[in-house]
Amino acid sequence: MKTHELLRSWREIVEQTTGPLYKGIVQALVLSVQQGVLREGDRLPTQRMIATSLGTNLTTVTRAFREAHQIGLVDATVGRGTFIRIGASTRQWQASRTSIVDMTMNLPPVPNRPSLATSMQADFQTLFKSQSISSLMSYRVTGGTYDERCQGAKWIEPLIGHRRPDEIVVTPGAQTAIAAALSVLTSPGDIILTEKMTYPGLRAVANQLGILLVGVDGDEQGFLPAALEEACQIHCPKAIYCTPTIQNPTTITLPLSRRQSLMKIAHDAGIYVIEDDPYSLLLDTPIPALSALERGRVIYIATLAKVLSPGLRTAYVALPNPEIHQRFITAVRAFSLTNAGLLSALTLRWMQSGLAGTILAGIKSELRLRQSIARNILGDRPGMNPNGPHIWLHLPSWWNSSDFVAYAHHRGLALLPSSVFAVCGSTSENVRISLGSIDNIDDVEKAMRDISIILQYRMDNNIISVV
Repeated sequence: MKTHELLRSWREIVEQTTGPLYKGIVQALVLSVQQGVLREGDRLPTQRMIATSLGTNLTTVTRAFREAHQIGLVDATVGRGTFIRIGASTRQWQASRTSIVDMTMNLPPVPNRPSLATSMQADFQTLFKSQSISSLMSYRVTGGTYDERCQGAKWIEPLIGHRRPDEIVVTPGAQTAIAAALSVLTSPGDIILTEKMTYPGLRAVANQLGILLVGVDGDEQGFLPAALEEACQIHCPKAIYCTPTIQNPTTITLPLSRRQSLMKIAHDAGIYVIEDDPYSLLLDTPIPALSALERGRVIYIATLAKVLSPGLRTAYVALPNPEIHQRFITAVRAFSLTNAGLLSALTLRWMQSGLAGTILAGIKSELRLRQSIARNILGDRPGMNPNGPHIWLHLPSWWNSSDFVAYAHHRGLALLPSSVFAVCGSTSENVRISLGSIDNIDDVEKAMRDISIILQYRMDNNIISVV
């Protein structure tokens, strides 16, 4: 079967699969082997090709390949690719195994109090009684209703100051907002400046839209002002993209002075800033957002995915002026049309009832406990923000990030290497450890102890890297 036919069949399987998207990709692999479409030793398409064909991101495909490797379905070797494992057709890989501890996705931990399951059941019952099914399941207004935009403005007011509802747009997640922002500000071939290690979702959108990313030098406080100013002069970028608070993956938080310098440089260069701010509400006293310093130059994006739940598919966007606002709405309509009615209604109810704030408090408390456990076991290291959902772990000299991730996987831990985040060719020897996706505290502690042991292990130089 030709590659495009194989991927088309996978897309049909994935679209019919309930549950996480990466599980659907694994299921597509399983069926391809069972049906003889893929045979032992067959080389799979590249992860980037699969992601493009299925309309997803590289991180999701990487997660699926790790799962497939864990169950013994595929093998992968750096520089050669991923292959169906010899013996896979005997179906031995379907034998029951202990599930791997997945720390690749930055998810907020599900708080025990309040119980989300109980709250959702009660709130859905209330919604079904107070609103018609046709209303909940119909198309929505692109950008959110007036009530949704009012609640969005209140939610982000502690970070960017007071905004009118007509300055706010509600989008189905931050990824849609990032794509809309880039499409409004750039044309194919234009340049965006960002950190040298940046959010993989930005890389995916930039690649899709034909936009070039240039990484700017920084230090432990973020962008170096001199380097940023020089990059503006050399590259004439259309915008700067950054996550000023608990940056993904480095956990760096720009101090106020660096934020002021960044905005002055953007002002002098006459360019906009895309401020991706998923984590500021995890802090008790957040530093003023870039949008609070100069609202007329910043597209501000605050997703609920990291502070409440990715399942809500909601982000609040504050826009700098009416012209950008109108073009942004048009872009959102083109990419996603509207938010999902049922999820929008649930999100609005949580905002109006105060439950959203209660859930946020529970997530903050849980993340701080998990970070404390990590610090007690791994030691107090750079890359460990006590309020954040992840750790940017610098490796000792005898480890590189790819080998560390491969070896950790053999021990039942899924982590992300620095190459996933790198804008430029060279990468640091770090791995990202996401703490929120682990189900319980006992498993967090066990995972940290396992990582501590792996850090001390000196790998044989002849080991073959497997991803």
